[in-house]
Amino acid sequence: MPRTARAFWLNSPGHGEIRDVTLPEPADGDVVVRALYSGVSRGTESLVFRGGVPESQHTAMRAPFQEGAFPAPVKYGYLSVGLVEEGPEHLLGRTVFCLYPHQSRYVVPASAVTPVPDTVPAARAVLAGTVETAVNALWDAAPLVGDRIAVIGAGMVGCSVAALLARFPGVRVQLVDADPSRAAVAEALGTGFALPEDALGDCDLVVHASASQAGLTRALELLAPEGTVLELSWYGDRRVALPLGEAFHSRRLTVRASQVGTVSPARASRRGYADRLALSLGLLADPALDALVSGECAFEELPATLARIASGELPGLCHRVRYDPPA
Repeated sequence: MPRTARAFWLNSPGHGEIRDVTLPEPADGDVVVRALYSGVSRGTESLVFRGGVPESQHTAMRAPFQEGAFPAPVKYGYLSVGLVEEGPEHLLGRTVFCLYPHQSRYVVPASAVTPVPDTVPAARAVLAGTVETAVNALWDAAPLVGDRIAVIGAGMVGCSVAALLARFPGVRVQLVDADPSRAAVAEALGTGFALPEDALGDCDLVVHASASQAGLTRALELLAPEGTVLELSWYGDRRVALPLGEAFHSRRLTVRASQVGTVSPARASRRGYADRLALSLGLLADPALDALVSGECAFEELPATLARIASGELPGLCHRVRYDPPA
C-alpha cells in the first residue's frame, strides 16, 4: 500500500485547502518524518497567501520543498518539526527540524533534517527558522559591547533579534512597536520597550523589521551620526519612500539589507547553512522564547486560520500548527 499524507495547498490567492497526497517510496539515505508541529511564518506566508510575491522574486522566494509555483496553486512553508519514523539508525526516533511545507508526513533526504537538541521542546523548535534569521542578521550587523540599539517591529523576527541582543553584555536594546501590548512580550524576553514616539535615540544600530514606511523612517531618525539601519523587512510588491534628503548625507547614515537566504558574508567562509541552523536550534533552549508563540490550531483548521492571519483578523506572533497523533 502506498504511503499517504495530508498537505496544505494554496489553490488560488486567498483560498487554501487540505489535500490527500501520496508519498514517494523512500530511497537509501531518506527519512520518513511524521509531523508534530509546523509554524506559520506570518509575514512571508501572508504575502504568499494573498498572491503578493512579485514575479521578479518567484525563483528567489521558492521554499526548499515547495511544489507548484507562485502565485498558485502552490504548497508552501518551511517550519516543520517531526519525528523520524524510518531512516538511518542515528536518526530513527529523533525529533528533527526540516524546511518543509505544512504536511502531516513527508519523505526527504536525511541531510535535509536537523536533530532538535534534547533541551528544546518540539513545540518550541518551530521557531528555529525565525531565530536563524535573527542569527544571520546579527552576523551582518556585528553589534559591539556597549552599543545602543533599537529594534523596530515586534513581530517574530524583531522579537527574535531583540531576544538575542538582550544577552549581549552592556548593550542598551529597546524593542519599538506601535502596539503597546507588545511591552509584555519585550518584558518576557528581557528587553526594554517603547512606542515609536518614545524610543531612545543616538543609536549605533537600528534593526528594522516592521515592514512599514513609517517604521523605516523612524529608524533613520533614531540613528546617531555614522549609524546603520539593518533592514530585515520584506515588502513584497510594495514601494517604500524614504527621506534621504534632510540630514541623511550630513550624518553619514547607512541603510543595509540582510536576508537569511544567504549566510552572512561575515561568517560564510567558516559557517554553512547547517552550522547556522544547528546554532539557532541550540539557542531555543531558552524558555523565554516561548513568548514568541501566540496561538495554535489543529492542522485541519489551517486553511481558515491562514485566511484570518493574512487578512489581519488574527494578529500575533508565531502561530503554531498542531498535528494530532494518528488514530
